[in-house]
This record gives sequence, structure tokens and C-alpha cells, in this order.
Amino acid sequence: MDVVLENPLEGVAVVRLNRVEVKNALNMSVRRELAEHFTALGADPKIRCIVLTGGARVFAAGADIRALVDQGPVDVMRRNLHLWWQAISACPTPVIAAVNGYAWGAGCELAMHADIIIAGESATFCQPEVKVGIMPGAGGTQRLTRAVGKFQAMRMILTGQPVSAREALSMGLCSEVVPDDEVQGAALKMAALIAGMPPIAVMQVKEVLLAGQDIPLDAALLLERKAFQLLFDTRDQKEGMHAFLEKRQPVYEGK
Repeated sequence: MDVVLENPLEGVAVVRLNRVEVKNALNMSVRRELAEHFTALGADPKIRCIVLTGGARVFAAGADIRALVDQGPVDVMRRNLHLWWQAISACPTPVIAAVNGYAWGAGCELAMHADIIIAGESATFCQPEVKVGIMPGAGGTQRLTRAVGKFQAMRMILTGQPVSAREALSMGLCSEVVPDDEVQGAALKMAALIAGMPPIAVMQVKEVLLAGQDIPLDAALLLERKAFQLLFDTRDQKEGMHAFLEKRQPVYEGK
């Protein structure tokens, strides 16, 4: 299998790219399997957080160039890859990208589909498409600009030069940098923490935060207020507040 699904902890799924021999290059099979997994996991109420990783050596070194070199524009259009990427971006469950090694090209774009990125000290992020006569085509120009701003995004995309994990952290392109051998464990630890939170509240946080980025502030604040009010109709809100007052651990049901 090009993509492996694992369930190492209660409420946590790990989606792992499994083409290490080609540095997890994203071919059509990988993209299709990713879309299928994220669609299924997003609909599974037992899964409360997803870790997306390429393993301990490399995240993903980009698209599979061999499959693209002789393609024409209509061939590329008919692939409808945006629909497969959309399955990841539309996933209502929080996603943590655990990045070791290369996150280049489509690999960088894949990482940016996550909600949190934990990178190893040796990880690098890059959008090198301009070097082969194209440009990012899976959100690289748009998600990257929203993450790091126009000037840093232009520098990365126009030069095709990589940035280190520490530089990515300072730019806002990742959430945390840890030693290389601690990336997978740190991602699982954070996933377990999120999985222990009230699921409906977590889903509302993700939905409102992402939706609010691209609309006027007044409209975004309205979304926030309505979601805040809605959560007072959940059992988890009652359980969480009573547990706090009673100084005990809450038990959340996702109801």
C-alpha cells in the first residue's frame, strides 16, 4: 500500500505515506488513497485526531515528476486532483502533520493542509516548482501566503530555495520544532491531548477558525458567537463545566 492507516491510540489515527524508496513522492495512487482515508476518517466519530506523516526519514519530496513530464494541459485538467486535495482540506477532524526530512513541492502543500505542523530539526520546507518550469498547483501560492505573508512566500516560490525547520517556525510555517527522533512521539502526544477534548467543541473550533480567515472580521466574529452559543446545547459543555467545579476529570461523549 502506498498509504498505511494505523490506530496507535484510542481516538487517534495515523495516516502514513509509504513510498520511502522514492522519498514518498506523491503519485496518483497516493493522492487517491489519501483522499479515501481522510473522507472515511472525517466521517468516523471514534476518530478525534489524525496524524499525517511520511515516517521518521522523509515527509514527502514532492510530486512524481515522471508522471507529469509529458502531460498536456487537458491531461492535467482531467486529473481533477483538486477534488482529492479537497478531501483533506474539508476533513472536520483536526490534523497534525509530523514532518521529518523533506516537505518539498506537493509535500509542502500537503503539510499545509494540516492544522498543526510538528517538524524535526532537520526538516526542510520548499516550493521548488519554478525550477522545472511550473508553479505550485495545490494551494502552494495561497496557503503559503496566508501562513507566512506575501514577502516570505514570494521569496520561497520565486527562488525555489528551501527553508529550515527553525526558519519555518519563525515564519509561521510550522507550529513546533523538536529533535528529529522525537517528531512522531510529539505528534502522537499532541494528538492524544486533542482526542481527549470535547469532540463537538474541537470540530467547531476548526470550522470557525478556517472559515473566518477569508471573510470580513464582522462576519467571522458572528460565526464565532453562533458557534459559542451552540456549544451550550451539548452534554459535553455541561460535563466539562461541572467537572471543573467538582475538581474531577471530565468524561466527554461527543454529544
